[in-house]
Amino acid sequence: MLLMSFAYIFIFGLLIDRICKQFKVPSLVGFLFLGIVLGPHVFNLLDGGILDLSADLRQVALIIILSRAGLSLDLKGLLKVGRPALLMCFVPATFEILGTALLAPSILGISRIDALLLGTVLGAVSPAVVVPKMIKLIDKGYGMDKQIPQIVLAGSSADDIYVLVLFSSFLGLAQGGDFQASQLLNIPVSIVLSILVGGLVGAGLNAFFKRFNWSSISQVVFLLGFSFVFVSLEKTFPQVPFSGILAVMSMGILINRLDGNRAQDLSRYYNALWIPGEILLFVLVGASVNLPYAFQAGWLPILLIALVLCFRAVGVLISLSRTNLSLQERAFSVIAYLPKATVQAAIGGIPLAMGLPAGEIILTVSVVAILLTAPLGAFGIDLTYRKWLKQK
Repeated sequence: MLLMSFAYIFIFGLLIDRICKQFKVPSLVGFLFLGIVLGPHVFNLLDGGILDLSADLRQVALIIILSRAGLSLDLKGLLKVGRPALLMCFVPATFEILGTALLAPSILGISRIDALLLGTVLGAVSPAVVVPKMIKLIDKGYGMDKQIPQIVLAGSSADDIYVLVLFSSFLGLAQGGDFQASQLLNIPVSIVLSILVGGLVGAGLNAFFKRFNWSSISQVVFLLGFSFVFVSLEKTFPQVPFSGILAVMSMGILINRLDGNRAQDLSRYYNALWIPGEILLFVLVGASVNLPYAFQAGWLPILLIALVLCFRAVGVLISLSRTNLSLQERAFSVIAYLPKATVQAAIGGIPLAMGLPAGEIILTVSVVAILLTAPLGAFGIDLTYRKWLKQK
């Protein structure tokens, strides 16, 4: 049954991909709904084993696309941008968390601390949705004159760390613990440590490949192996402030910086790996969506999500203030920062699993956020980038 589940995912996934392209619909939208249909709340065609492995399989798919992102990221261009890229790592998420804390108690009838916890669940942009789209723009040369894809790429990868640290802090507070302000120091420590470790390994591997002349496919296997090590270290030593996915990106960035031709060659293999990886990632995210919760909640979660996205948009615009971006380019950045999927699927159910009274509504809102914003962001990016961004 496990193998049959993979057969359903890949065969139907490829068919859905072709249909979506025919109707000019982002493929990930089709994959999400395919996951819902195959999942336990509709036809229940996926084996329990694959659902148990879902988090790990999604992590593998994320590693593939984040490695590809690192190998294509122009470090020089990103450093030139500077301040806006840094602000995008935490300002939009902060605005969304504050907006949720202000509005959720009156709209959903939950406490202020539960609202803060919900804000951290909603606050992360989904790298699984955003990163492939930005890589596509880099490959086609859209927005490259002002490094817009790089700004969005950098922010969408780093803001997850910021949000997850806050989620852990507010979760302890919701359980009756104390908020430790010192925990916020974990955010810069995690970013610096992850970039340092990933960069050193990337530089070391680049020298190793050059010295022993490994084939490109062997180099990809090495990179995947070290990527798995980074993510495993993060889980094995949770007390150490370290982000495996940021280390993965940093490893690719350093290889690109040291040897652009090698990075370009490796990217072609990651592009091929992303074909099954994208299908697997979004189908499994869709399968994790709990439809009964979403339908029970009615329209109030939709109202809350719409309002806090306005707060998020203000945060993006503040981050991009004092730049030479046009109004349309700023509007595009707002749209690119809307999608939510993987982080919400990963942590949305934790408060319920821990027995918190607001756990069910937090899970419900996170599910509705995935269903609304992942397609909205994907459609928005595809519909606007040709009109609003310049092609280099």
